Amino acid sequence: MMRFPPTAISLLVSTYNWPRALELVLGSVRRQRTLPHEVVIADDGSGEETRAVIERETRSFPVPIQHVWHEDTGFRLAAIRNKAIAAARGEYIVQIDGDILLHPHFFEGHAQFAQRGAWAQGSRALLGRDCTARLMAGDECPLGVFTNDLNGRPNAFYAPWITPFVRGPRDGMKRIRGAHMAFWRDDLVRVNGYDEEIEGWGREDSELATRLINAGVRRRNIKFSAVAYHLWHQPANFDNVERNHERLVRTREQQLTRAARGLDHYLPSSTTSAL
Repeated sequence: MMRFPPTAISLLVSTYNWPRALELVLGSVRRQRTLPHEVVIADDGSGEETRAVIERETRSFPVPIQHVWHEDTGFRLAAIRNKAIAAARGEYIVQIDGDILLHPHFFEGHAQFAQRGAWAQGSRALLGRDCTARLMAGDECPLGVFTNDLNGRPNAFYAPWITPFVRGPRDGMKRIRGAHMAFWRDDLVRVNGYDEEIEGWGREDSELATRLINAGVRRRNIKFSAVAYHLWHQPANFDNVERNHERLVRTREQQLTRAARGLDHYLPSSTTSAL
């Protein structure tokens, strides 16, 4: 299949009340050799400290920043991501969590890898507690394959010449990580984005991936050319995982392609009427 690189990439960063981590993420965006077209921050109800960080960064940031916020009524990642997708102006959306630091060639890797008819699952190396604490304190912790405090070390290996030969899983329920994914925006519109019936931590990303695959959008796995590092944090609250997993299984068994309650709530009527 011929590759048509995107002309404009929107970076979607989801965040919730961890402003120092968001500062580090945006710092890694500043250091990119190739910048995205814009940054869209999907804020699931953070307080004033996060807003202040975004306002300060916006004044000198090298590309536009959009701050998309809604009221904090619980974990509603699917909804705030949909709102951010609707606001995004790029034709290609690279999605990360607000605790993911980027290798300087991250966007070069994604621009070269993007392929019509496919979405991309990225990987990330896991920074340990010590390295994360040093970064949060403003100290040095050089990131790379030789970082001492690191798990998933192969994911920190920058070797873009290997990327075309990596296959990896094609199943929408295997090793899906919403912390690092990428999509053509019109594919997200076609499947109606995230399922907003999924609330609480877990499975919103796998459910979306499954609907994309059901709709004929292939999964491709990008490794070694879009390296990312995940800051250490305490485990999430898993209270809703069982309920959310049931929705994922239903999507797979019924071969669903569209979310009943999703992205179309935030799109212009001219866009949704064409679906």
